Amino acid sequence: MTSRSSEVRRGLSACLAGLTACGVLCGLLVAAAALPVVGGAGITTNRVARTFVDLPPSPREDPLPERTVLLDRNGRQFAQFYTENRKIVKLDQVAPVMREAIVAIEDSRFYEHAGLDVKGTLRALVTNTQAGGVRQGGSSLTQQLVKNILVEGAETEAERDRAREPSIRRKITELRYALAMEKKYSKAEILERYLNIAYFGAGAFGVEAAAQRFFSVSASELTLRQAATLAGAVRTPYATDPSLGPQRRQRLRERRDIVLDRMAQLGNIPVAQAEAVKREPLNIRLKPEPGGCAGSAYPYFCLYVHRELVNNPAFGHNRAARERLLARGGVVLRTTLDPRAQRAAQRAISSRVSQEDTEVAAEAMVEPGTGRIVAMAASKRYGRNSGDHRNGPSTTYNLPADVAHGGGQGFQAGSTFKVFTLATALGRGWRFDDGFMTPGRFVPSSGYFDCHGHRVNAPNAEIFNASGEGSGGPQSISTGTWKSVNIFYMMLERRVGLCQVVRTAKALGVTRADGTPLHEVPTFTLGVNEMDPVTVAAAFAAFGARGRYCRPMAIVDMVERDGTRVAVPPSCVQAIERGVADAVNHVLSGVFTRGTMTGQDIGRDAAGKTGTNNGYTSAWFAGYTPDLAAAVSLGDIRGSYRYPLRDVTIGGEYYGQVQGASLPGPIWVASMEAALRDVSPTSFHHPDMGRFGGGYTPGLEKDEEKEKDGEDGRAGDRADGWAAEPQRRHGLRGDRGHREWKSRWRQWKQRHRYR
Repeated sequence: MTSRSSEVRRGLSACLAGLTACGVLCGLLVAAAALPVVGGAGITTNRVARTFVDLPPSPREDPLPERTVLLDRNGRQFAQFYTENRKIVKLDQVAPVMREAIVAIEDSRFYEHAGLDVKGTLRALVTNTQAGGVRQGGSSLTQQLVKNILVEGAETEAERDRAREPSIRRKITELRYALAMEKKYSKAEILERYLNIAYFGAGAFGVEAAAQRFFSVSASELTLRQAATLAGAVRTPYATDPSLGPQRRQRLRERRDIVLDRMAQLGNIPVAQAEAVKREPLNIRLKPEPGGCAGSAYPYFCLYVHRELVNNPAFGHNRAARERLLARGGVVLRTTLDPRAQRAAQRAISSRVSQEDTEVAAEAMVEPGTGRIVAMAASKRYGRNSGDHRNGPSTTYNLPADVAHGGGQGFQAGSTFKVFTLATALGRGWRFDDGFMTPGRFVPSSGYFDCHGHRVNAPNAEIFNASGEGSGGPQSISTGTWKSVNIFYMMLERRVGLCQVVRTAKALGVTRADGTPLHEVPTFTLGVNEMDPVTVAAAFAAFGARGRYCRPMAIVDMVERDGTRVAVPPSCVQAIERGVADAVNHVLSGVFTRGTMTGQDIGRDAAGKTGTNNGYTSAWFAGYTPDLAAAVSLGDIRGSYRYPLRDVTIGGEYYGQVQGASLPGPIWVASMEAALRDVSPTSFHHPDMGRFGGGYTPGLEKDEEKEKDGEDGRAGDRADGWAAEPQRRHGLRGDRGHREWKSRWRQWKQRHRYR
């Protein structure tokens, strides 16, 4: 036998003779008993002794990953993100029985040793050997804490493997760090850190998350039965995971009973009480803790917030820092979501568009003057379809948002873009009744320049008016807007300057849904650019706020781990003159009284614009009051150009063609009525009639008189036709006949409705 082996044996004998006084050196010699493995590494007893005298600093402790919680504007949670489901709590927020249970089973001499419990290690060795399995832990709580810290701090899989490897070298490193931590922290601080870092199974990290997940109570409310169950889960959390079936639950019950026996053995509880609790079932009721947006009640809004956290410099100086914030969590985000408005938007869409339809509707609601997004809704559920089918009741696209916030390519915005030409013209001195003669056909062959000064004419394009706009004639700023006359707006855009219109749109936050530059072409005013509802709603909200544009925002403030509250103020600019905005509001109000939305209103001051694209590839309505703005889009998710909105059945209703006023308009009306039900009406400011009133359009007055006479005649014809005794005239009887008549009447209105 070598002299070194003799030295080890003498040391072990000394330790066994007086364990309480042996301390760290005995632990060293117990570890050395694993020789010749250690000897093979060339470690002598003196060298190991120095290892435990010259201690390193305690291990670096990064903040533990926690949940990031999303609250609505009323302070109620609607979503959470986490890489580890954890909520940090103070030790006094943990039930005393839980503290006793974890110490009893994991380190009963925790309050007596200095980080290394030789007696406990040897006792566990004997107990586990006799039992043929792990019944008691050999490492001290401090050693286990160190191991968890090293695993949590690992940045690569290789580092995590090194932190877990079953080697003497790793154990010695652990022991050294444990001794250093015992010098740095009190026992209470070490226990608190351990209870917050430990994994309990079922996706629950830390005692608070575990108490909520297993028993739907906080850690401060745990009973003896519950505390013993959680304490028993720590040693083998995967083998006792109750979410993985009855066999795992049986193992967890066995571990619970071991904890109860140990607590009785140590005198923490009477033996009779331990036996009584052992006869009780586990009574685990796993509480779902969905993470991410798929499990949220408001998934589209949740996804917008998630992307905003990653993309917005307000939440970190670079993307890596923002992603780290999201991954580590521990913050509470109060958002702009208004549950009442959200429900209103969702119900308005769901009652008219089915989840199974390939046509999809989406709506965003934005608060004028702040840019706060209060609702984001869509006709499809958020998530994957079964079998990963592309088309079904679900989608992974954030339909109301742009690509940067998880959305798709968007739909062409159609005639909603005429509002930017209208605002530009009014800002350049045009009056409400100013206008000109329009032809029935228009070719944009000259006069169009983009903002780089390049000619962007389209001599091979032909522009026609849509049904209801007429074949040509005099149109003013007002009538051309109310009727949404394409040719009038193409000519008006050329007169005020394409680049000026583009600049107005950009000032109001208009960007393409895919993030690419706006297409500065003659048909810009007809909405050739693909847009998303959030962007369009925010632009229209600026008119409701008298020209004050605010960037869409979803987060009001953030409460950090230490309780620091960081406010996120609105980002607003005066994009257009107040007077010009008042004039735009005046004209767009007429859309409800004399234009394409006649007969559809919300019983208060409102303004808006329909949008129907060439070939009925998509349809929109965007409108606002001084209190709320909203935009609704509709198109086929399979591709709007390949699948136009003609001869389609949506939500069980047949449409010959879908226009802005025939489906997006009613969705907007229903959602706005419900969202504003308890909000006192606010009126628009009257426009400066000295600046904008009057004007002249050659031939307009005479044309309007002729049109009025024609409308009166057509009204009489309608009264004698579809509207008068429809069941008798068309051979329809009973309820079924009435429903058939209503369907035909809707189709007739669609064919004759203005854009």
